[in-house]
Amino acid sequence: MITTIEYNSRKLKIDLTQPLDISIPISNGASNVNAWYIGPPKIEPEVFDEDIISVENGASVNFNTITFNPHSHGTHTETVGHIVKEKCSINKCLKTFFFLAEVVTVAPEKRGEDYVISAKQLQFALGNKKREALVVRTMPNTSDKKTRQYSNTNWTYFEEDAIKLLVKKGIKHLLVDLPSVDREEDGGELKGHNAFWNTKGVIRKDATITEFIYVSNKIEDGAYILNLQIAPFENDATPSKPVLYKIMD
Repeated sequence: MITTIEYNSRKLKIDLTQPLDISIPISNGASNVNAWYIGPPKIEPEVFDEDIISVENGASVNFNTITFNPHSHGTHTETVGHIVKEKCSINKCLKTFFFLAEVVTVAPEKRGEDYVISAKQLQFALGNKKREALVVRTMPNTSDKKTRQYSNTNWTYFEEDAIKLLVKKGIKHLLVDLPSVDREEDGGELKGHNAFWNTKGVIRKDATITEFIYVSNKIEDGAYILNLQIAPFENDATPSKPVLYKIMD
């Protein structure tokens, strides 16, 4: 199904039958991707009076309870409510769901014991392109990102100047294949998060960060239409399903 989306007076055609899903799902058990020092998510049938409520065990329905943390257990989209006292629900702050996005691939630079994404790298990747959303794929891009246990690994992060550059360029939706845009251990400074949401000025309540994506190597760098799908949680973050659509010539 071919449809046309208008963006800045341009008519962009996409094929809705060819979605490129860049989310990591939440699944039961220890093989689920994880960060932030907590256990795995659980998807288990409820038990009433010693009866397991699942079809497999004789019940008429499956009736699972899911226990998870959106920041730790899969692709999630978050608002400034993640780092400020004021309540800012993703369900209220994200009002539109289709954006012109750029996919870029970067090889993190070594800084002492760290690996970082720099402003210079992002400037080179983006140039003067005008985009609402940026999808960052880091190298090496191996499929174990979908099951990696990130706690205590000192993962790659964005330098503060890199985030400030994206804000200057008008990026409102940043999607990364990392547990966080910030360093795992930074003393609570969260320089990247604070810079992205401009917490020292007029807060960008309509801006989002999506973490724990996985961009297949089959997806080329370039421009796409992003459909940022979210679950309607009244919370600072929610599990999400970002989907890309190739723009047709």
